[in-house]
Order: sequence, then C-alpha cells, then structure tokens
Amino acid sequence: MHPLLPEKLNEILAKEGITSFRPAQEKALKAGLLEHKSLLVCTPTASGKTLIAEMAAMKQILDGRGKVIYIVPLIALANEKYKEFKRKYGHLCKIALSIGDLDSSDPYLVEYDFIICTAEKLDSLIRHHSPWLSFVSLVVIDEIHLINDVERGPTLEILITVLKKVLKNVQLIGLSATIGNPKEFADWLGATLVLDDWRPVPLKKGTYYQGEVEFID
Repeated sequence: MHPLLPEKLNEILAKEGITSFRPAQEKALKAGLLEHKSLLVCTPTASGKTLIAEMAAMKQILDGRGKVIYIVPLIALANEKYKEFKRKYGHLCKIALSIGDLDSSDPYLVEYDFIICTAEKLDSLIRHHSPWLSFVSLVVIDEIHLINDVERGPTLEILITVLKKVLKNVQLIGLSATIGNPKEFADWLGATLVLDDWRPVPLKKGTYYQGEVEFID
C-alpha cells in the first residue's frame, strides 16, 4: 500500500477491503502525513478524510511516538468514532472515550494510546493540567471549520492556539468539507493544505417542481 505504513495497519486495511487510496488520501500521503507533517485536509464528504486521520494515528501509535487525541464536535459523533476505532484497532492499541466530567483531569487516560473527546472536554483537561498531555504527538480536529461557529468556535480557536504553544512538536491534522479560506487557515494552523474535489458520487444541482427534477448542466 505505502512503504511508510506499518505492516499491521496494512493488514487491517486489506481486511476492510481497501486495496487502493482515494485521491485525497494519495495527496495527504505525498504531503507528509506519515512523516509527522501537519495537514489541513479540505475535501468533499465521503472522500476518505477519516482514513487519512486513522493512518496518521496508527502510524504514531505503532511507531511508539506518543498518544493521539481525536477531537470531534458532538458527543454522539465521539461515541460513533469510538465504536468504529475500537472495532478496527482495539487489538493494536488502547482506545478511550473521554466526554464526561468537565471538572476532572482524567488521570486514568495515561494508560491509553488513542483518546477520542470533544473540544470542550480537551479544553477542560488542559485547564486541569493533565500530566499525560505531554505525551501527545498527534491531534486530529474533525470538522475544523466549526472554528467559525458562534458557540463552539472560540473554544476551538483557543484550544488549537494552546496546543501549538504547549506541544511544540505536535502533528495537527484538520479535517473539513467546507472551509471558505483554506489557504489562510492552513497558514494559521502551520499546516500544509491538501485540497481535492473528488467525491464517490457526482454532485448535481437541480430544481424540483411538481414531482419532477430538472438538473442544471
């Protein structure tokens, strides 16, 4: 699959029926995904962004470089990712879901390799000076465009700023399908921009009227 992918990860990809990479995944690999390079990945929905993050995460963990934090915007999404990652990678590393008490440092997380949480939870962990945070080598921010959200945006912006300051050598992977100013955002993040417009199903625009759809060429 790729010379820098751990063999155990190649075996999992084969079991999942993945025999080749999608365009965005190829671009991410060429941009240094497996070489600890920070990336901002802006590609359409269902184009393979999650697998990009998974490859970076398992590379870090299997190579013994440190812990991985995967930030999602919603508790429901955190639960979904936890179940998915546990199924695929639970036999290779210790995976934790941290979405509860915002007034705890969760010291037990020192025993885990792959931690899934919300931005609010990670913000709380940082404020409580969780000692294990110094072992984090990769942070994935899913739906990173929510930095523009009125409610969640400020927390996410401050969180990313603090992470860059506290974890000097951390690899940041931002994932989004909708960013209006990706180049400027990537520069602020200190990341290489990965752009692609491939999607598994063509997107068409049209008008629905009286039971019929007229597509726009």
